[in-house]
Amino acid sequence: MLQHDVLIVGAGLAGMRAAIEAFRQGVDVGMISKVHPVRSHSNAAQGGINASMGAEGTPDSWEIHAFDTVKGSDWLGDQDAIEAMCQEAPMDIIELEHMGVIFNRDEHGRLGTRNFGGASYARTFFVADITGQAILHVLYEQLLKAGMRIYEEWFVTSLIMEDGRCVGVVAMEILTGKLMPIRAKAVVLCTGGLGRIFEPSTNGLICTGDGMALAYRVGAPLMDMEMVQYHPTTLKSNGALLTEAARGEGAYLLNSRGERFMATYAPSKMELASRDVVSRAEQTEIEEGRGVDGCVLLDIRHLGRDLIMTRLPYIHELALDVTNVDITKDPVPIRPGMHYQMGGIKTNVQGEVNWGAGSIPGLYAAGECACVSIHGGNRLGANSLLETVTFGRRAGASAARYAKNVDFTPVSEGVTGRDEARIRGLMDRPYSADTVARIRLELGKTTNDNLAVFRNQEGMYYALNKIKELRERYAKVSVNDKGRIFNTSLLFALELDFMLELGEVISASALNRKESRGAHYRRDFKDRDDQNWLKHTLAFRGTEGPLIESLPVTMTRWPPEKRVY
Repeated sequence: MLQHDVLIVGAGLAGMRAAIEAFRQGVDVGMISKVHPVRSHSNAAQGGINASMGAEGTPDSWEIHAFDTVKGSDWLGDQDAIEAMCQEAPMDIIELEHMGVIFNRDEHGRLGTRNFGGASYARTFFVADITGQAILHVLYEQLLKAGMRIYEEWFVTSLIMEDGRCVGVVAMEILTGKLMPIRAKAVVLCTGGLGRIFEPSTNGLICTGDGMALAYRVGAPLMDMEMVQYHPTTLKSNGALLTEAARGEGAYLLNSRGERFMATYAPSKMELASRDVVSRAEQTEIEEGRGVDGCVLLDIRHLGRDLIMTRLPYIHELALDVTNVDITKDPVPIRPGMHYQMGGIKTNVQGEVNWGAGSIPGLYAAGECACVSIHGGNRLGANSLLETVTFGRRAGASAARYAKNVDFTPVSEGVTGRDEARIRGLMDRPYSADTVARIRLELGKTTNDNLAVFRNQEGMYYALNKIKELRERYAKVSVNDKGRIFNTSLLFALELDFMLELGEVISASALNRKESRGAHYRRDFKDRDDQNWLKHTLAFRGTEGPLIESLPVTMTRWPPEKRVY
């Protein structure tokens, strides 16, 4: 039987950093990914990674970074976790640079920074507008150097549980279609987000919430799943991301009248207010008739061709390819688009799946699939890459420590039986006119129409009931490709099963929170209500759907105050 002391599920930045740290602890580490590691969605992170290193001429500090993050979260972020991340951020940046990440530098040769939304000072370190890709490739080199076993193009179908402990995974080798158990003393879920539940999304097609669903199905709670971030600058046609770095470098947002409309909504920070504020402002301009064909405009021309081609070459190429707009000459139409899930598997600051009243020994999570909770109601740009590195490192170290102190648990030979039966059920169903692709598209349109920038009770109820209907249809859909060798139709069907369940969790969590906070803005409850709703949402899996509970927000030094930019 395949086995490792620590098994990392997912090969993006959180997974790679967890694997490196666990390897450094002297344990046997394996990594499993449904795509080749450098195709992980961390590739898509463009703008940068945050750390307060007291840039020359500024009084910036980790405390200011932490406060900005707390404020950005609309006071839903856990302040102990935020403090840990912000204190350790400089060390993580320097270590990445020592590994070989070629960060941009300033005119003095020092690591350079750019402005990002919701930040008091410029503290975002970057590699042009391909920061995620640059870091991902360097970390992958570290994995190759370590000689680590990487299971490329394997899909995890379930977690193996024994006496309440996670002791491995069942996974399908996509090349052959065979299901195999992989035993582990500790499993670290680093599977990324769930963006493809929404349509369109800035997320790649692989972002289907696998890890969240796997943990949910073995009893872990999903926390704050109603907090879904819509990024202010995405392309209308396909949802592709134009990095916040454009606004960090000085780009303007304009309406159909040529006005920088953010002066109305966030007079002090303008285009660099937090993402939820900017997205609501854009959507308001569009709905009130000051948009341009359902969009507003991102204008970057005044920065000059040299700066654009040096610091923002990728989005120049992207806008030209997708919209035929040369951003050195013309504004490009953009609109808010689904980008990031602030919620996820409830973990503590060590990456352990632990919610105070319970835990799952042997199971860890980090990155976007986890909720530690750094981002609360709204994530600040460039804190996501930092979270993957800081908490990936912490989770890897924690899992390795645990693995050193436990023995392997025997796993029965029949452990793959349930998953094999599920797959066989999909394959054996007779031909159906309904398809996985049709259900997936309807799911995406339902969530985008009813769980987006603005929400209300009626729309969220509609989404919840529609998703239940889609789940009933999914139970009858067939996989018409009956082979097992690299059967992507089967893979999409298994992913859709995860997506539908998570869509139900998002809808139920959103209906439960009767206030507006961060990305969760309800037109029927427009105000933030700290007296009744300054608490996390916990969703547990029940026989009839999500069971909603709550958990207090951890406060250390920053009591709630009015959030203005």
